[in-house]
Amino acid sequence: MARAVWSRLGSILWLSCLLPWAPAGVAAGLYELNLTTDSPATTGAEVTISASLVAKDNSSLALPADTHLYRFHWIHTPLVLTGKTEKGLSSTIHVVGHVPGDFPVSVWVTAADCWMCQPVARGFVVLPITEFLVGDLVVTQNTSLPWPSSYLTKTVLKVSFLLHDPSNFLKTAVFLYSWDFGDGTQMVTEDSVVYYNYSIIGTFTVKLKVVAEWEEVKPDATKGVMQKTGDFSASLKLQDTLRGIQVLGPTLIQTFQKMTVTLNFLGSPPLTVCWRLKPECLPLEEGECHPVSVASTAYNLTHTFRDPGDYCFSIRAENVISKTHQYHRIQVWPSRIQPAVFAFPCATLITVMLAFIMYMTLRNATQQKDMVEVGTQWSGGWNTGPCLERIFREGMGARPGCLEGVLMSQRGSGTWGDMPKRHL
Repeated sequence: MARAVWSRLGSILWLSCLLPWAPAGVAAGLYELNLTTDSPATTGAEVTISASLVAKDNSSLALPADTHLYRFHWIHTPLVLTGKTEKGLSSTIHVVGHVPGDFPVSVWVTAADCWMCQPVARGFVVLPITEFLVGDLVVTQNTSLPWPSSYLTKTVLKVSFLLHDPSNFLKTAVFLYSWDFGDGTQMVTEDSVVYYNYSIIGTFTVKLKVVAEWEEVKPDATKGVMQKTGDFSASLKLQDTLRGIQVLGPTLIQTFQKMTVTLNFLGSPPLTVCWRLKPECLPLEEGECHPVSVASTAYNLTHTFRDPGDYCFSIRAENVISKTHQYHRIQVWPSRIQPAVFAFPCATLITVMLAFIMYMTLRNATQQKDMVEVGTQWSGGWNTGPCLERIFREGMGARPGCLEGVLMSQRGSGTWGDMPKRHL
């Protein structure tokens, strides 16, 4: 009997212990924590961390009306806690780090009367603490370009250093700024803002060294000078507007002669270049020619004209800042020298003709020699060989005596018809 009473009493006590857990049990998995922090920070500066309980996944779940049902629990060691506040369903702590490093900070929410119960939500964040100054180097210009970190030459740049000190740890410090603009120019100022104008294109790195000094009361009530430094940099790409295109090339050329035209761009690359030959100098329309990418300030065009006439190179170039057009007129005259495609047939024909002429010449010379020799042998007592040779050389206009001698020789020895037919 006594055991039954104690069993029933134990059940009642167990249920009474579970009653405070009911809200937490119902809320578990329905909420999450949003954490925000103003880190990074330098050693000695105060860092603020806030955690807010919100509905999970931006759902339409309503938050509890009684905010006193929940409690926030923080773990921040070895960071030193300097303050803590809670308001509604959010909690904020302030901590200080005296050594550099990355320090984890965690937080969870439980029922107000049971901190060992199952957490409603958890959160985690890492605080970077450094021994140097914290800040950013910001570069601005009135003209904005579509490329990041790109700026115009010959246009004033505003370079600013923005110190990150949300807790005003360095409010009494005196700052000194040492600037290096990467083009050989250096300066030292007491102002965190400078104005500079780059005169040439290229990629430059602005470097800044910041020194902060302030007085601080030591534990023994004496004052000492404290100092912190920081190094910062920013990469800048200085570009120039495309002011024009200089065209270097001939204005008169013959057909089938290779022509090269050099384009010098008065602006900063990279560029997109497009060109086309037209009968007249007219601007290029979009899609009228195929653009090519050019990574330098010079580009060569090559073309061979096959037909004579008047032509115009229509050229368009643009960079990320601007675009420009240029034209180049050229006259093409017929070539005096036949193109190489006809050279071989012509040379072959000439060679054949020369060979034929030489053959005919040698053949005639051989026939003349044979007739002279036969005439000398067949004439008998008349030595008509020299006369026949003269007749063949000078024709019928040879001296009459020579011609008469030949005829007389033929009368004494035979007739012309008696001569071998191969000599007639």
